[in-house]
Amino acid sequence: MAQSSPALIDTLDLVILGSIGLGTIAWFTRRQIAEKLFGRKDDANAKSAPTGASQAPKRERNFVKVMEQQGRQVIFFYGSQTGTAEDYAARLAKECSQRFGVNCMTADIELYDLSYLDTVPEDKLVFFVMATYGEGEPTDNSVEFWDLLMDEEPQFSEGESSLKNLRYIVFGLGNKTYEHYNSVSRTVDKRLTALGAQRLGERGEGDDDGSLEEDFLAWQEHMWPVFCEALGVDETSAHSGPRQPTFSVEELASYEKDDVYFGEIGEKTKTGAKVIYDAKRPYTAPINTRELFQGSDRHCLHVEIDIADTNLSYQTGDHVAMWPTNNEVEVNRLAAVLGLSDKLDAVIMVKAIDSTASKKHPFPVPTTYRAAFRHYLDICAPPSRQTIMSLVEFAPTAESKEFLRMLATDKDAYRLKVADTMSTLGEILEMAAGGQLTSGYFASVPFDLIVESVSRLQPRYYSISSSSKESPKSIAATAVTLNYAPDASVDRMVYGVNTNFLWRIHAATHNVDDGRTYPVYDLAGPRQSYLGVDGKCCKLPVHVRRSQFKLPRNPNIPVIMVGPGTGVAPFRGFVRERALQKKEGKPMGTTLLFFGCRNSQQDFLYADEWPELFETLGGDSRIITAFSRETAQKVYVQHRLQENGEELWNLMEKGAFIYVCGDAKSMARDVNQTFVNVAKEFGGHSTEKAQEYVKNLRNTGRYQEDVWS
Repeated sequence: MAQSSPALIDTLDLVILGSIGLGTIAWFTRRQIAEKLFGRKDDANAKSAPTGASQAPKRERNFVKVMEQQGRQVIFFYGSQTGTAEDYAARLAKECSQRFGVNCMTADIELYDLSYLDTVPEDKLVFFVMATYGEGEPTDNSVEFWDLLMDEEPQFSEGESSLKNLRYIVFGLGNKTYEHYNSVSRTVDKRLTALGAQRLGERGEGDDDGSLEEDFLAWQEHMWPVFCEALGVDETSAHSGPRQPTFSVEELASYEKDDVYFGEIGEKTKTGAKVIYDAKRPYTAPINTRELFQGSDRHCLHVEIDIADTNLSYQTGDHVAMWPTNNEVEVNRLAAVLGLSDKLDAVIMVKAIDSTASKKHPFPVPTTYRAAFRHYLDICAPPSRQTIMSLVEFAPTAESKEFLRMLATDKDAYRLKVADTMSTLGEILEMAAGGQLTSGYFASVPFDLIVESVSRLQPRYYSISSSSKESPKSIAATAVTLNYAPDASVDRMVYGVNTNFLWRIHAATHNVDDGRTYPVYDLAGPRQSYLGVDGKCCKLPVHVRRSQFKLPRNPNIPVIMVGPGTGVAPFRGFVRERALQKKEGKPMGTTLLFFGCRNSQQDFLYADEWPELFETLGGDSRIITAFSRETAQKVYVQHRLQENGEELWNLMEKGAFIYVCGDAKSMARDVNQTFVNVAKEFGGHSTEKAQEYVKNLRNTGRYQEDVWS
């Protein structure tokens, strides 16, 4: 993701930032000079535009005032990009109130003015549950808080820069395969401490590449005693009474059908009102698909998304979000075991019981049970151990209670039967039924507990594989269908939620039947809004997420791109954009693309496009391939990088930008090490100096990654 040139950083800034960390340095650098280097404002963290024709009543921004008015002792702020941090904040708040009887509230951090941190009374606590997004960046909803905190002398509400009365607890969410693991929570912690605040207990850190859930549970074991001591709560007399619901659920006997949400993501708009499409109200866009390859175990689709006549726009290198639909197998499975099969289409109203909750409703309401399972709840994801434990009391037999309790308390059993197998909530409840007739077996489970325990279904993000200069009204994405057998001894497949939904759309619109079995999806969408004039599914909800993964403004700067498999997606956009600029007569730097796949005849993505594009670019520009299964010894992109090391070093010394896209765990690390090796072999650096050289490329924006694990 885009960063910047060291020559543009003020020396004083480096002194100030030296004690904060590399992730923050990179962030400050981007903020200062993104416009200079890339010819644009740094809009990755821009606030979303209003999503409705009318504005909601003005919310009180002083969270301390709200806490005082509502008698809350603790507030749980969350900085969340995909909903996980929000879920964890809600879980902490639930335990805080139900287990310890402490009045608390959860809060989306962007809804309140954090300059009031200096007025938090000493008898109250503030939690920060903060996810790290991208390359050490704050989540979109955390930007205002981040800007305040990162100021050299932040001005709080009473004109001071001190937070001496603030007591806080922090838990961070990150991924160790990324360069700046948990840098947001670490930086927030350092800055708060530097400003005089007192952290209670150890900072928690969860690794999404390992076991985020286990990290979270282990941290809680040590955190709650500290929490209780700070608030004078007797931990030994923790509340163990009846469960206190977070939501109320009412089945409506009368309603206006036009008011019901059947799976629509955003709020309804008034007739004639201008609609602003964004993450809170995605656009149901027409799509066209074509198959790039069909292997023995997977398909790869090229998806073209039409955004004409909307406010949506994108820049080359951004991400497109697609909102998925759960398959009917899991919808019907969970409905059956909960005893809801006969009333899936009953209309329900779901709302938060706590009047101070930052979200009054967990998803658009009124809705139906079917729509909740199909469009709003992530029922295909493995439930947490905490969720399973909450269901124990509703199991109808001693055997089923013991089975659920075993999964909830035995980490190894949970890993083997749930995590490793990616078992869904419906499947686990079926297992608990012990092979008996499962319909209604867990009918005693209140639906509000399902809403409370199952995360909201989130959009899936894809690197955009088109150029905004070449096709500003059409977004391209590249997706491989995900389906695999997690256990060879069991006849069971795991299916990627969105990629198999896309495949079903493609198969239906192109009348394709590959002879395999796939889950069934409702392709019509809510109110049949996904259907085209021919009655076939050709639409789905989308929005655009800004990215820092950007070409340099000056096209004469050389670029080195490394993208095996679908990691080549953004580079299709990069290469097409530079070819277009070359046709316009602009001087063009060397453009190298390192691409790897299994076989040149099977999964060589966009093989028909590259020859013409690189012929247009001319000079030394070219694609360098690595086909891992065509030789006796497997060859990967890092091997091709090493083979061309001298040329790469010469380009790096001329100011080349390096881009890496794809798998973070193995490929990205191996590629990083290869560039270190290049700096050693052809730059004459020691190991330490070579590592420092590559790290400096990262910190100055010349080594960018768009990776996933």
